[in-house]
Amino acid sequence: MVKIAVDVMGGDFAPAQQVKGCVLALEKDKDLFLYLCGDETQVNEELKKYKYDKSRVKVVHTTEIITNEEEPAKAVKAKKNSSTVVAFRLVKEGEAEAVVSSGSTGAVLAAGVLTLGRIKGISRPALCPGLPNADGGVTLLCDCGANLECKPINLIHFALMGTAYAQAAYGVESPRVGLLNNGTEDHKGDALHQEVNMLLKQTAGVNYIGNIEGRELMLGGVEVVVADGYTGNIGLKAVEGTGKAVSRILKSEFKRNIFTMIGALIVNGVLNRVKKRLDYEKCGGAMLLGLKNAVVKGHGNSKAPAFSVCISQAADAVRGDMVGKIKAMLEALAPAETAQTAQTEQTNA
Repeated sequence: MVKIAVDVMGGDFAPAQQVKGCVLALEKDKDLFLYLCGDETQVNEELKKYKYDKSRVKVVHTTEIITNEEEPAKAVKAKKNSSTVVAFRLVKEGEAEAVVSSGSTGAVLAAGVLTLGRIKGISRPALCPGLPNADGGVTLLCDCGANLECKPINLIHFALMGTAYAQAAYGVESPRVGLLNNGTEDHKGDALHQEVNMLLKQTAGVNYIGNIEGRELMLGGVEVVVADGYTGNIGLKAVEGTGKAVSRILKSEFKRNIFTMIGALIVNGVLNRVKKRLDYEKCGGAMLLGLKNAVVKGHGNSKAPAFSVCISQAADAVRGDMVGKIKAMLEALAPAETAQTAQTEQTNA
């Protein structure tokens, strides 16, 4: 039985959509036990709406909520009985094996680092969402905003963690890894990206195929894209914006006149299939890689289906021993890289 601690008070539609998402996850996965962390009165009112296996659910009462307006680290330290902090505490104490939350990103990051801590040897944690790609699969983007300024060792670790995540949660034996850059040639990019490109070619355990451009994020040529958080976040938001723009343009064009409306009816089935293939909600949330346990950060506006996928992501990472795989890959790093990690950790201390 995989035990997941769920923050059901974080998010734009909490706790209604979070609780419903938990019920959906329980229906799909009979080997799942969920701790629902939140106000017990509100949570139990939502649970009354559904039929579910009560033996696989425990409501853990909390009295506080961390909002997006609060300074994350201060809020995590001050609000010890918040739904976010309690969920992480359950994992630290061994009651649960992973955390899922769609609350404040900063609070989830802070609670993860302060409560669980980093895997020994990992220089920095990273946020890694999945993007639907043209091949019908998922492309993992690591990092997408947790680390705006990076050193080479950080990006090497992102590649290792993304590889382990793809193996553990998605069953890809040897995921292809690309470095997000402004060109595919070795001489492209700034000094950081040029150095990382050379280092990744020598990194054990990483199936590195070289630099890739932003246009390839959703084409399916790689399973893992490595990026500093600044570049990765811009790439992620550009993809999301493009999807919305295309949808808006199509709707506008099909409503232009009676003939285009008839055309829309004819291709409606195709459009619906395309929409489903490119639906980011089916990919769930972003895995917070580099911590001692699996942590999934869902979108703040996640509805129940997307939130249930977040829970499935966490369970798959636990079953696939994602953290164990990251530790094993770290051991294969060259001594020089390990030394650079130690130096980076001292600098960040």
